[in-house]
Amino acid sequence: MVGKYIANIVRTSHLLNRSLSFTFTLVRPKNCFPKQNNLILERNLHVLSTQYTVLCRLSQQKHKLFPRNICSDIQNVTADGGKKKKRSKDREQGQLKYELDMCSKRGDLMEALNIYDSTKKRGIDLKQHHYNVLLYLCSSAAMGMLRPSDAAKLDKGLEEVAEISDEVRHLALRRGFEIYEQMSLDKIAPNETTFTAAARLAMAKNDGNLAFELVKRMAENNIPPRLRSYGPALSAFCKENKADMAYEVDDHMTASGVQAEEPELGMLMKVSVQSFREEKVYSLLHRLRSSVRQVSRDTAYVIEKWFKNGEAGKLGVPTWDRAKIRDALIAGGGGWHGQGWLGQGNWTVEHAAIDHKGVCRVCGEKLVTIDIDPLETENFAKSVGSLACERESKSFESFQEWLEKHGPFDAIVDGANVGLYKDATFNYSRLNNIAIGIQQRSPSKKFPLIIIHNRRSKGGLADNPRNKQVIEKWRKSGALYTTPTGSNDDWYWLYAAVRFKSLIVTNDEMRDHLFELLGSSFFPIWKERHQVKFSGTSRNPQFHMPPPFSIVIQESETGSWHIPIMGGDDIETPRDWLCITRCKSNVSQERVSESNTQLTDFKHIGAQEANRDICGVEETKILRSANGNDTALNSFNKSFKSKTRKKDTKEQRSSPLSPRKSLHPRKIRKEQNLLH
Repeated sequence: MVGKYIANIVRTSHLLNRSLSFTFTLVRPKNCFPKQNNLILERNLHVLSTQYTVLCRLSQQKHKLFPRNICSDIQNVTADGGKKKKRSKDREQGQLKYELDMCSKRGDLMEALNIYDSTKKRGIDLKQHHYNVLLYLCSSAAMGMLRPSDAAKLDKGLEEVAEISDEVRHLALRRGFEIYEQMSLDKIAPNETTFTAAARLAMAKNDGNLAFELVKRMAENNIPPRLRSYGPALSAFCKENKADMAYEVDDHMTASGVQAEEPELGMLMKVSVQSFREEKVYSLLHRLRSSVRQVSRDTAYVIEKWFKNGEAGKLGVPTWDRAKIRDALIAGGGGWHGQGWLGQGNWTVEHAAIDHKGVCRVCGEKLVTIDIDPLETENFAKSVGSLACERESKSFESFQEWLEKHGPFDAIVDGANVGLYKDATFNYSRLNNIAIGIQQRSPSKKFPLIIIHNRRSKGGLADNPRNKQVIEKWRKSGALYTTPTGSNDDWYWLYAAVRFKSLIVTNDEMRDHLFELLGSSFFPIWKERHQVKFSGTSRNPQFHMPPPFSIVIQESETGSWHIPIMGGDDIETPRDWLCITRCKSNVSQERVSESNTQLTDFKHIGAQEANRDICGVEETKILRSANGNDTALNSFNKSFKSKTRKKDTKEQRSSPLSPRKSLHPRKIRKEQNLLH
């Protein structure tokens, strides 16, 4: 009889092995099996445990048949009825979560509502996550923003949903508030996601007061609001042109420690322009300058609309204390004074380009470089180091020791970004050529530090004889560091560049979560002054050095404004700026005339010389210092300044169009007339 039961157990084990592709030892706990096999597993374990119990009574040798850690798992399957009921209830809630998540992924509101109704009829309790998914779907549909996720499009081949009908929007709005009320009746504690979804429903209803009230309730429940929590209320008030209520939301946001970003500041700017709140417009321009630095096309259109308004031209003081304005410019680090509108008369708004020297090609104003506080740079370096040590543990500490031994470096190269630029495989030749190119521009002629992952230094393409020779050259130069397995190499090159105030050669836009952890407005400033981008071919790379001016909203001492507009990631496309000046400003008129005179003189210099000076063909050969505190940038500047001057002098002497001192002025004019 014992043999018969043993045979049944072995037969059942084969069934279990076939259904789950699993061995009979069952070393994994039961909750680790795939969801779709849970029912099969439980049924088979139930049969197995029943036979096992009988066998144990007969032989009393259960430890010889099964591993000890499996006995408890099998016994749990045959627990008393109370545990079975609880397990069944948990299984139903888990299945409900899966179904609702799939509806959210597909953007299927109607199916989610059907699941909700049937679940309520069966008496199954819903948890916080279930309600949040339902509220998200209802609020998205009510706002006309319900779309399938990108993953759902790839998996199911779904297409973009057509415009949601008004009938579906009204249904989503009504059912959304019903579900929110039911959640309160079921005494399910809300969280930030719950309140945000409810606020979005209120915005779809054009009820800004309710959306703002929901944000205030979050404080009563000890839930810190996020930026997205304020969006519905702010959007509703701005849409209805209720400027005072919009400012109240903004004040509440500031009091809660939430910083508005470009979309929120853009909405506030729009409602301020529509209600003609000139003090708010001026304040928001400086908030955009300090927090966003650049504006979107939509916000630029709103700003342009403000300055083109004839009433805006009447604002401002006709005279001002120039010494006071200069002191304010120095105190702010340059680029702004914050003393209010200067000058009077209508504004002229034009889209302009800034040349490689930082001069506006419309008004002739030279943009400035905003100073970086050395103490702020030091604090930033410490914060990067502490965050990196926290996430990279001991491996990063060894990197810091290596830097102290082999540093400093004038430039750091992001090996992964350079090596994989426009290539499916790692390009060691491009990485080597870019390192050599940046070395030639280095004042110390020291080879830049190349940081790559250790898998790029051995095995695969790295074993190619030519690549192996290049890697060995880097190692002998003491300019190669390989990051260990499982580490994020971004931390390493970022810390090295900040630590030595070096240039960083990379096309990485630095937008992912790692750089968001820095949470500092200082990071965009540092990035602008130290990042070197590249383009061109593998054999002939072109370098795009940091600009000699700050790409940020600038307010000059004459009252004019220059506002950069956000563009794409194409480094070859020049950035678009708004140039805003007073029509009756004597200073701006003088500068325009000076600019016109310079352009006229260029015609007498020769086509090549004019093209070089205006278009900046020699831009990549000159690296100007962007910060007096950054030693690497200063030394780069000094290294190339003398070479460039010598080259320009030789070209000028050899040019047949350059005027000779020995000639009489009349003869020079005759030569110029002949040329024309």
